[in-house]
Amino acid sequence: MNRRDQIKLTPAEQSEFLRDCKKVALATIGKDGFPHLVAMNYIARDGAIYMTSYGKAQKVVNIRRNPMVAVMAERGRNYSELRGVMIRGECEIVEDPKTVDAIMRAIRQRDTGEAAIPPMPEKIVTKRVVLKVVPQKVTSWDHSKLGGRY
Repeated sequence: MNRRDQIKLTPAEQSEFLRDCKKVALATIGKDGFPHLVAMNYIARDGAIYMTSYGKAQKVVNIRRNPMVAVMAERGRNYSELRGVMIRGECEIVEDPKTVDAIMRAIRQRDTGEAAIPPMPEKIVTKRVVLKVVPQKVTSWDHSKLGGRY
């Protein structure tokens, strides 16, 4: 078995990892061709990554121009502890206010642990969009699976 296969997370491990992480890095491509990288709160649901943003934000402008994105979640201080998941795919921009509200509340509920989150104010929801990333390629790693052998 090659080293790459040794450190892969199983699909169940990937799901658990994405449930436990609080932030991801979202990479889009700017009009100048350079990556634009931002930290995002998110929720993983039904095999997709959901985030929200202001509709006029640079990342949303970039996605409208080119929907190909990457999302990465990673943890660990030392090389032997590094675990992560990188997802590449197309990002769909969802502008439906009910969906925006539902995703915003789901992210807040996940982050706070509150049982119920009231609806978001309309003046906030109407300025925001949902960014939905459906994976086309997933890469994962867990260096602890190497047992200290590098």
